[in-house]
Amino acid sequence: MNHTQSKAAAALSCQKTVLPSGLTVLCRPMPGYSSTHAMYATKFGSVMLDFTLDGNPVHLPAGTAHFLEHKMFETPEGDAFDLYAETGAAANAFTSYDRTCYIFTATRDIDRNLDILLGAVGKPWFTRETIAKEQGIIGQEIKMYDDSPDWRLLTGLFRCLYARHPIREDIAGSVESIAQLTPELLYACTDAFYAPANMVLSVAGSVTLEQAVDACKRCGLYEARPPRAVALSLPEETGPVPQKELVFSMPVTKPCFAVGYREEPIAPGDTKREVLLDMLSDLVCGGLTGLYRKFYDEALTNPEFSGDFVSASGMCAIAFTGESSQPRRVVELLQAEIDRLRREGIDPELFELVKHQMYGELLGDVESVDDAAEEQAAAFLKGRTLADEIDTLAALTVEDANALLQTALLEENRAYVEIQPRE
Repeated sequence: MNHTQSKAAAALSCQKTVLPSGLTVLCRPMPGYSSTHAMYATKFGSVMLDFTLDGNPVHLPAGTAHFLEHKMFETPEGDAFDLYAETGAAANAFTSYDRTCYIFTATRDIDRNLDILLGAVGKPWFTRETIAKEQGIIGQEIKMYDDSPDWRLLTGLFRCLYARHPIREDIAGSVESIAQLTPELLYACTDAFYAPANMVLSVAGSVTLEQAVDACKRCGLYEARPPRAVALSLPEETGPVPQKELVFSMPVTKPCFAVGYREEPIAPGDTKREVLLDMLSDLVCGGLTGLYRKFYDEALTNPEFSGDFVSASGMCAIAFTGESSQPRRVVELLQAEIDRLRREGIDPELFELVKHQMYGELLGDVESVDDAAEEQAAAFLKGRTLADEIDTLAALTVEDANALLQTALLEENRAYVEIQPRE
């Protein structure tokens, strides 16, 4: 294990510098690779709806972070995607509960592509006319989400588990919520959360740290900037789960279900608890467990049945989702296995297998240029490095997992959502 840990830590290392503006730049040069992947990310996600900026309160409608993601590609000179097309780069962006990320992959014109990325995201431009146009486009996207059983399951589950937390809201918001957006609100967001000190530029592949820093200089992201006072506000969730069950119908061929457990939010810097919670679903019903084999042999779930760990500011949950002709039977067996493991303890051999599996996944990810840049950025936004995650994983024991299981995945903190086939 020590040899594996050393090898993993070396593979995950990257170069880092913090510019006078406060922007952090991460770089992992990967000799022998022909492509470069870049991610420019901010700690601003869908759950961040209430904050103060220089002492002034700001309330955002649901879907603001996602709407802003779309708008940042629009500049007075034209759409940034058209500029990427000229260089042959593949570009995209995504919004999660706690961050927004802008990315590109290219095999040539790296400096030009960095200029496009940093220039578009670093120089916001909003008008009432362009906002109105985007409201119509995103309105169609929202309707597509409404037709997705997987997304409806997850949204329904969070609305059962949380009474007030913004995790209840769809990442894209609703047609009604995004209709409230104005240039003033969007500029307040960029002033608060798109400041260099709240962002990270992460690059990997055929690129150098000097290239990335030079691009920041060209785009006006190097010089020091006066700080803005930003304070995020999130409601505390206490008391019982507000809704234990939700059942509705959609045009699906087989019942879809989700069972979720509300957990205490992760304290800042508590990497150990975060990694342990991430492991729990694999220890209970992952592909290496007897319960998964039982589900498979008795055809109780589809092969995509899995558990996921979700954590954002002020919330934390573990969710199990899948399809089944007997969904309540699956939940009954799942809870029985959790209770058994709480009484008897986790098999030490299984724990080591899952631990090594997580090592393999980490190392597999960072051997890809795309994942290397994105994983090191994700770790930074959580206040740590990938090497920190490796060290934490190496130190975990089955006793740690058993101790956590005494307070996690409790039935009283559980909610259930089922989608029944519509006649």
